[in-house]
Amino acid sequence: MPTFSAVYGFIGRLCLVCICHRYWTLLMILVATRTLAIVDLRKHQEVSTSSAVQAGTYKASESGTHDHPMLFFEVTKPIKLPKEKPCSVQVLQHDFAFTYGEPPLLVEFSSPPKCQKNWRKVVMEWKATCKGRQFDRIAGVWLSGVEILRTCTAEPTARGIEWIVLKDITRYSSLLYKPQTLEIQLNNLVGTIYTGVYHVNITFHFYGGNDKEGFDNPGFADVILPISLPSSQIGGAWFHINSSDVHSKSLQIPPNAYKAVLEIFVSFHSSDESWYSNPPNEYIEVNNLSSTPGNGPFREVVVFIDGILVAAVWPFPVVYTGGINPLFWRPVTGIGSFDLPSYEIEVTPFLGKLLDGKEHTFGFGVTNALDVWFVDGNLHLWLDQKSSSPIRGQLIEHKEPILGLSVLSNFKGLEGSFHTSANRKISSSGWVESSHGMLITHTLQEFKFDNLITFKRNADVQIVHQAITTNRKVIVETAKGIILSSKTDTFFPLFMDVANVEKGNSTYMEMANFTNAFNKYVSIDVPASSFFSSLNNTQNAEGYMIVKNNLVQSGLGSTQETYNYQSTEGCYSRTVSVSNYTFLSDSEDNLCGNRD
Repeated sequence: MPTFSAVYGFIGRLCLVCICHRYWTLLMILVATRTLAIVDLRKHQEVSTSSAVQAGTYKASESGTHDHPMLFFEVTKPIKLPKEKPCSVQVLQHDFAFTYGEPPLLVEFSSPPKCQKNWRKVVMEWKATCKGRQFDRIAGVWLSGVEILRTCTAEPTARGIEWIVLKDITRYSSLLYKPQTLEIQLNNLVGTIYTGVYHVNITFHFYGGNDKEGFDNPGFADVILPISLPSSQIGGAWFHINSSDVHSKSLQIPPNAYKAVLEIFVSFHSSDESWYSNPPNEYIEVNNLSSTPGNGPFREVVVFIDGILVAAVWPFPVVYTGGINPLFWRPVTGIGSFDLPSYEIEVTPFLGKLLDGKEHTFGFGVTNALDVWFVDGNLHLWLDQKSSSPIRGQLIEHKEPILGLSVLSNFKGLEGSFHTSANRKISSSGWVESSHGMLITHTLQEFKFDNLITFKRNADVQIVHQAITTNRKVIVETAKGIILSSKTDTFFPLFMDVANVEKGNSTYMEMANFTNAFNKYVSIDVPASSFFSSLNNTQNAEGYMIVKNNLVQSGLGSTQETYNYQSTEGCYSRTVSVSNYTFLSDSEDNLCGNRD
């Protein structure tokens, strides 16, 4: 993986960026929840785009008309589908107006008889429209407590916008065979100023056919258990984490489970929306910046089983559709903002402790968390239907050395720098004996974090360099040897450079440049076969905003994105460049080969 010094060369250009934070407390129901943390850390403002800026100067033929709203989108590879026409079922049509503080919307769902049960692929389509002025909102979709989508809404324009999210939900098929409660949480505020109502349609597309399964769809779990709050909970089924406390739920594991994978959904808001730019507390205390989010820039989600730390997630820093400079994300949205990534962790080695018929606690915490992180999980379980006797298992070894964390501060007054580095390593081994024989599973998780924050010009300029590297390995062996070896590596480099210039008369200008990248490499080896995939997805954005009385009066946002996916089963690439709502270029292909 690239070194941190290489990241500086990769994204180290002089740039200017603003940083956004959100306050989602009930005390602010009557105002908008978008909060912008000005580079000058001594003040905070709420900022929204004005109607004039929302109209923009884009070409109507490319970006929408009064009759046809502008299409916003996230760059991603198309879902590989069977050739047969799908059986499509609309499961929700709802208008989310003033929903803040209300319980989630519940809809009973069961797959209709007309949709055959031997589907090969199931795709969820989230389609939404909005018009007026509104902030980005976080939303979630669950099936009986199992989260299947975490998404951020787009910020609308005066003419109106539309966006569509397509997600492969085949892995949740065990839920779709039976009647379920569909749950949707989308907190929104509507009034005389913030007028945008989110009109949402959700459709499930069931595809049949006899396409051979590949490694990108190796089958799905027999049972999926939710690690979330009850569906009647106001604020959604997420655990709301705003400190280092652990939030947990008790589960009873089926006695014939032989494989277990934990899927974790994560999003961050309010004081921690831009956690990677938060300075250490000593800087805040010395400069009397009591309203500035702190705790430094390092965050990790930690996972516990019966109080034992078994895994961690060092998340990708998703920037929401109103983040940094809202004009960046029109019509191309930030990486992962429409379909936030979930994180998979193999926990099979711990089944030996969980198959005793008793309840066991699964918990989540966030190191250094401020208000607020939304976290929940799904436990995917594969069951042995042929076993005539209870499955046995044992945890052989588990090592979780303490987190290595270092902070070097060098500042005087509001100017200075802070270098934060961290590392962690977790390893586990355990066996399970079933009708498949004795399977020994070894897992290894390795993490590295490096962050440098620099303040200049009396904190009117803030520069952030960050790199997060994760490596996960899983090996499964029998007495005859290794039957599976998988490796997943991720690398998330980020760069921001922020400047703020006061203009007087309650007006200021912010200039911003931002680079963010999601890189992921996967390899899977089994006897007589192998698979690999490589994703390199990079965004570069730059622009400025003139803000008066918390409204963007004018500005410019330009974004370039390069998406390159290669695998043994095919390739896809797309390069997009937009500026001020207008496409400058947009090209894609399915050719494989070496790319820059």
